[in-house]
Amino acid sequence: MKRRRWMIGLVVLMLIASACSASNDSDEGTSPSVAAPPDPFGRYEEPVAIRVAMIVEPTKSMLEGETLLDNQYTRNIKQNLNIIVDYSLKASPINYSQKVSMAIASNDLPDAMIVGPVELKQMVEADQLADMTDVYKNYSSPVIKRIVESTDGEAVRSVTFDGKMMAIPNVQLRADGVHLLWIRKDWLDKLNMDPPGTIEELEAVARAFVEQDPDGDKKPDTIGLAGPGSMGKMYANFLQSTNNLYGFDGIFAAYHAYPGYWLEEDGKVVYGSIEPETKEALSKLRELYLSGFIDQEIGVRVEPGETVISGEAGMFFGPWWAPYGPVSDAIKNNQEANWQAYALPLDRNGEYRPHMSTSTNQFVVVRKGYEHPEAVMKLLNNLVLGESEGTFTTERGPTEYPLKITYAPADETEYEVKALRQVLAGTKTAQDFLDKPEYKMLRSDADKIGPVKLEPHDKYDVQYWDPGEDRAMWVRAYALMVGGSPLIDHEINGVYSVTYSQTATMERRWEKLQKLEEETFLKIILGAAPLDSFDQFVEEWRRQGGEQILQEVSELNP
Repeated sequence: MKRRRWMIGLVVLMLIASACSASNDSDEGTSPSVAAPPDPFGRYEEPVAIRVAMIVEPTKSMLEGETLLDNQYTRNIKQNLNIIVDYSLKASPINYSQKVSMAIASNDLPDAMIVGPVELKQMVEADQLADMTDVYKNYSSPVIKRIVESTDGEAVRSVTFDGKMMAIPNVQLRADGVHLLWIRKDWLDKLNMDPPGTIEELEAVARAFVEQDPDGDKKPDTIGLAGPGSMGKMYANFLQSTNNLYGFDGIFAAYHAYPGYWLEEDGKVVYGSIEPETKEALSKLRELYLSGFIDQEIGVRVEPGETVISGEAGMFFGPWWAPYGPVSDAIKNNQEANWQAYALPLDRNGEYRPHMSTSTNQFVVVRKGYEHPEAVMKLLNNLVLGESEGTFTTERGPTEYPLKITYAPADETEYEVKALRQVLAGTKTAQDFLDKPEYKMLRSDADKIGPVKLEPHDKYDVQYWDPGEDRAMWVRAYALMVGGSPLIDHEINGVYSVTYSQTATMERRWEKLQKLEEETFLKIILGAAPLDSFDQFVEEWRRQGGEQILQEVSELNP
């Protein structure tokens, strides 16, 4: 249906162009040819080949009847666009970045590939990329343009160098960068406690969860606050600003501490990890840990989510989508596990001031000299159209859609919550959102939410839900309405990083500096190093390249 509407619109444009041509003929007595306007979904008359870089998951077997070059995605692309996809670079998720770096260094590039901000900058400086300004202007679909525009210019700025768009940016949810406090509300109710509004109240709740047997098994086996595991992060940072599960982001933010972020303070750039507010937050985390209120296996536990799923933990920090992770399994194991999300704790002024993510972190680049750079834009248009129409099966093998990057409006979570509230209230239906295809799951969600959400529709405690036979919809709806509601019901005074990409010195020194930071902070929290070792860390960080990096970030943001 969407494709048909697009074609109708195209026909109208062509008729207008034809009319203008006829008018000019009568005025000038000439017959100039009129070129057909670019078609974002147009099929090439002759096959167009493109070689791309691809992540292949080696642990997953192929779906029946499919190969890496012949599967539901490549067949769809060939049928719709007459584009033939080949892979000149294949890598596992672990090795992809390394292979991309090698391709850049050797100047042996595929026609197109997905890179991060560091690689994008390197390729621009090496003059390896095609200018995508006109390609984006002429060939990006209206839906992708609306999604990109939802970032208020941030996405376009991230790929613009000397006034030219040198890549096609992705767009991700801003909500993914806000790390809410998830709490067992049934435990709060049993202990006659309220959600903790301050750090002091959070400590009191954590103490009660550990000492007052909230699970009623007569054993001292509960955890106040879950924490990061052996592969996790204590906080999101400017390079990985989203989707941090089990970190301590909320506690740092309550102290106005933003480790891992570049901040502007009194007109100059500072690095949050070396500021005194971070030392103050570490002091509190150390106190909570040594008191036994934080999981005693932080930093070594392989699967920190097990503490949530098994019913041991009473609190953790995570994004709105936590029901897609541990929360749904926890409720499956115990239907009374009333996990609820809160925009807490607040700072000393009663404000919620979380760090915020960038809305774009991946980029599709095209090799300079590739004959059909617009083919890349058509591939992305086809992907977004296919996702919105449910073209592709949700089951997949070891490969995904070529050049697949996330395209979701920056405000998708918040918009969906508001829309679904209207649907549940009976003031709107799925049909009212036909003009919002960029919110690709909204109409389906509006159709399916009714059976899983019990009355009263404005109460989100676990007893007002029924997974029934559509567990997938229940998980999504629970994530949106429980995890998304705090984002629109409370004022979010978010703090952004000055930059979300690396400088030249960072590219050489950052891995070592980050390791120094992470090891020092973990030792302080665990009591393995004194709190004042923070001051030594600051001196060492500056000496090992941090001072130069601060200068470089300042020059990027005069």
